[in-house]
Amino acid sequence: MKSFAPISVLSLVLAGLSSAASLPTKTLSKRADFCDQYASIETGSYIVYNNLWGQSYDTSGKQCTGVDSLSGSNIAWHSSWTWAGTANQVKSYANIALQFTAKQLSAVSSIKSNFDWSYSTTNIVADVAYDMFLSSTADGDNEYEIMVWLAAIGGAGPISSTGSPIATTTINGVEWKLYKGPNGSMTVYSFVAPSSTTSFSGDMMEFFTYLINNQGLDKSLYLIDVQAGTEPFTGSADFKVSSYSATVA
Repeated sequence: MKSFAPISVLSLVLAGLSSAASLPTKTLSKRADFCDQYASIETGSYIVYNNLWGQSYDTSGKQCTGVDSLSGSNIAWHSSWTWAGTANQVKSYANIALQFTAKQLSAVSSIKSNFDWSYSTTNIVADVAYDMFLSSTADGDNEYEIMVWLAAIGGAGPISSTGSPIATTTINGVEWKLYKGPNGSMTVYSFVAPSSTTSFSGDMMEFFTYLINNQGLDKSLYLIDVQAGTEPFTGSADFKVSSYSATVA
């Protein structure tokens, strides 16, 4: 698991996942929550991370994450957290990562995913987002970060060089604002929905196709990671994912 140092007050730092061959899926029931800073659990073709990478910004904060069920490729999981401290600093990234073999974008036909989620309150600052990484080689360092924000709650915002979107595009029936900015040595593209999208089902490859056709993204780049989860800044809430699945073909 690779970590990146925080770059800006609204940037996110994600734990990377080394690519591996997909594991067989299976059925299971709820497991005990895990609360350690970098605790994780491998379930079917997924790894669920607690990932309290920004815990030092609020040493009194806490977060626990757990898996509720797995049936085939559909998984249900949750995370409960309480964070204060630095108001504009992400504290953690509870997320689920798909295990797969890295592929060049030119060889990817689809990245089908569904993501049904809910928050127990809106009196928080947080985002809910997919996070995907690209590299020039199958085992290289992350060079591009492609985010798809399903929700920006309480004033959370994406990495941006200017603070303004560089484009607007409609994908999967949603009009997304596209932002661009740096996260260390990476270039970050963030598609942000105009309002919270609590039930998403679509092909994530459509976002890459847009970037290839309209922003000059190189289709020879390798897709390294596909992750999805939530980043809290401040507040106290229960985040529940009732159904999630992802496959790279």
